[in-house]
Amino acid sequence: MAFTPPPPLPGAPPVRINLLSDTQTRPTPAMREAMARAEVGDEQTGDDPTTNLLQERVAELLGKQAAVFLPSGTMCNVTATLATCRPGDEIVAHRTAHILSREGGAHAALGGLQITPLDGDDGQFSIEAFRAALHPTTRYEPHQAMVSVEQTANIGGGTIWPQATLDAIAETAKAAGLVTHIDGARLMNAVVATGIDAATMTAGWDSAWIDFSKGLGAPVGAVLAGSRDFIDAVWRWKQRLGGSMRQSGMIAAACIHALDHHIDRLADDHAHARALAAGLMQIDGVEVQEPQTNLVFFRTEGAGVTGAQMVTELRGRGVWLATMDGRVRACTHLDVSAEMIDETLQHVREILRAA
Repeated sequence: MAFTPPPPLPGAPPVRINLLSDTQTRPTPAMREAMARAEVGDEQTGDDPTTNLLQERVAELLGKQAAVFLPSGTMCNVTATLATCRPGDEIVAHRTAHILSREGGAHAALGGLQITPLDGDDGQFSIEAFRAALHPTTRYEPHQAMVSVEQTANIGGGTIWPQATLDAIAETAKAAGLVTHIDGARLMNAVVATGIDAATMTAGWDSAWIDFSKGLGAPVGAVLAGSRDFIDAVWRWKQRLGGSMRQSGMIAAACIHALDHHIDRLADDHAHARALAAGLMQIDGVEVQEPQTNLVFFRTEGAGVTGAQMVTELRGRGVWLATMDGRVRACTHLDVSAEMIDETLQHVREILRAA
């Protein structure tokens, strides 16, 4: 399940086309200007007006009472579980979920929490699988405290959880006494792709967050939202984990700029992903997963080249992708143009022809 960027290549050319991840985005000139103009204060005393505004806007966007600005999406997930669960509690999530596969075991190490993995296609478990995972409260089994989903499902291919499934899981979880949490690292990609607003998508879920350092193009930061009591508890964990900041308005300003200017343009990333996938599908021996958002997963073994070889060859041409479980992953974002997609396809064709 590892996400593996290509190893450094001696003498490799500079990266000209960066499809490694949407975390690779650089702040635009307009975003940098907004950061430079930001009004700031001390975040910890509630005296940073720009950070306060960002939190208010995200709480409203997600339909929650309150929100808190955090340095990363991982800290959003970790503080959410630590504020909600007790040592020994069980969290239910998909087998490929970020909280299980990409956060260094933080939930076990810091909270003594057990994450029970569920199977399911494309990074999603079904409502039937979730119901089957629920068990009666007994002294022999861990207390089931939370269910978490990742929107979009990264390792599943950037797939979008259907609204009906989200609603059914939330309703079932509440009836069973579980808290509900959405890892919204690419939530706004799902919003733009479906036309369902963020508050509707997260309705029924106790907590949710959005990442600003991926497709929204900010240099750092994520905002976690929920009830006021929940956010108060998260603040304590934010302090404990060293996530409290001071004049955070300078980076909060980048996030506000992203809310104002970078949401609708996510559709461009989705279009570029579809164009890349369509071009790859025309190459004999290349197996491609149809993209739903800005992630394109494909295999080249059928054309005589392993995923690792393809990534290494592309890096030697100044094109940066990564492998994940043998698959090649390309991620489109605001620093990727249609011309770059065309050039990437040309390089893939040339590498396969040479093989």
